[in-house]
Amino acid sequence: MSEEKVLHPTTIIIFGATGDLAKRKLFPAFYNLYIDGRMPEQFNIVALGRSENTNKNFRNYVVENLENFSRKKGTPKDWSGFKSHITYFQHQLDQEDSYQALNQKLEDLDKAYGTRGNRLFYLSIAPNFITTISNHIKNASLASDPAKDRIIIEKPFGHDKQSAIELNNLLGETFEEEQIYRIDHYLGKETVQNILAFRFGNSIYEPLWNHNYIESVQITVAEEVGVETRGAFYEQTGALIDMVQNHLLQILCMVAMEPPASLESGEIRDRKVDVLKSIRRISADQVSHYAVRGQYGPGIINGVESKGYRQENGIAPDSNTETFAAVKFYLDNERWQDVPFYVRTGKKMKEKHSYITIQFKPLPHSTFSNSSHHLSANRLIINIQPMMDIRLQFMTKKPGLSLVLEPVEMIFDNFACQEDTPEAYETLLLEALLGDLTLFMRSDQVEEAWDVVKTIQESWKNNKDTSFPNYAAGSWGPEDSMELVKRQGHKWV
Repeated sequence: MSEEKVLHPTTIIIFGATGDLAKRKLFPAFYNLYIDGRMPEQFNIVALGRSENTNKNFRNYVVENLENFSRKKGTPKDWSGFKSHITYFQHQLDQEDSYQALNQKLEDLDKAYGTRGNRLFYLSIAPNFITTISNHIKNASLASDPAKDRIIIEKPFGHDKQSAIELNNLLGETFEEEQIYRIDHYLGKETVQNILAFRFGNSIYEPLWNHNYIESVQITVAEEVGVETRGAFYEQTGALIDMVQNHLLQILCMVAMEPPASLESGEIRDRKVDVLKSIRRISADQVSHYAVRGQYGPGIINGVESKGYRQENGIAPDSNTETFAAVKFYLDNERWQDVPFYVRTGKKMKEKHSYITIQFKPLPHSTFSNSSHHLSANRLIINIQPMMDIRLQFMTKKPGLSLVLEPVEMIFDNFACQEDTPEAYETLLLEALLGDLTLFMRSDQVEEAWDVVKTIQESWKNNKDTSFPNYAAGSWGPEDSMELVKRQGHKWV
């Protein structure tokens, strides 16, 4: 992750600037960076859209959305300054002359900068347009300078390992690997980034961070919402691809990686790839033993009746798409041998909560083991959202005249240190502007992540689950997920 660096003149080209992601995340992130003085002194956001529009109308559209989605509200002066950097540009994704016109626009901006500016292309579009855009960018020589031109691509990056390899090869014809920023917004979350500082900045934890002291690791990303307006998209992905293959495996890498020799991006990404390579592959005949899927049915969330997945818009009445996935992974390396890593994610769960639980092994012999005292497990809980804190749970004597033990928590609360914490996209976009690849995925990292879930993906695709729907909206998922951890004497925390 970047130290303080100089931000050079930059043109940001947003494909899909009228879409939902740009409205909710991208423009608010750039606006907040602008207010914080973290944007280049000279920059322009060229917002591409298919329809005819004016700068004035589009800028008004952006400010209306900032009122709803921006972390900072700013002042009229802030908005007046920011909007002067936004240009709406009518553009057709599949027409060569549109890219030639865009090239002329970028050259005009370079003349205004007095130098060839950096170019940051953000593909906020459906994955099926990546090939078309990449080819046209190449043909129009829009990204001809590997040192200055970058492209950001949203997930999903492919739909399986083979398609990811093909997409990497395609992008490699236009861009160098160092120009490609494959974004995973979970890696921009403050608490996820803090794992590096927590692990490698403290001598008291690293000696314990191995199979000698850690009994199990759990990673949970639970969502209260359903598929909302993403039904058609979700039918083609499901929880395994939407969440496990990218977000949860990236968090697992942060927890399990070996200490990097430095904070240089290549070094950190090497260590993450090592983790993915060490994950034991699940054979086809063992998928049902190591992985559980679920689909929510009708239920109650916060006292309100909620419909099932198959009743959502755009969902087939007999859909086999999973909205819940839980997997038990093992890492075959010296540090983590025989330590189970449990990951789970689901929609329409009991509450919105993303967290990591490190459970330490019990003492081989305890002074209190033969008494009436109940010893709770020592746990380290890293809350990602909506809470943002790190909690160490341990036993202590309850104040009083009797020797009674009770579990307590020692808490680092991120909000107590800084209430107004930057959003994940702010962090990631700043890193891209600075040219720092640490928080972005490399091609081999993406391909290895697909390989980890390959047999699960194929098994679930080819074998219909006749138990769907198998958990009620507002619950913690299917019963089988409880059995997944219970077999080894564990339970979801």
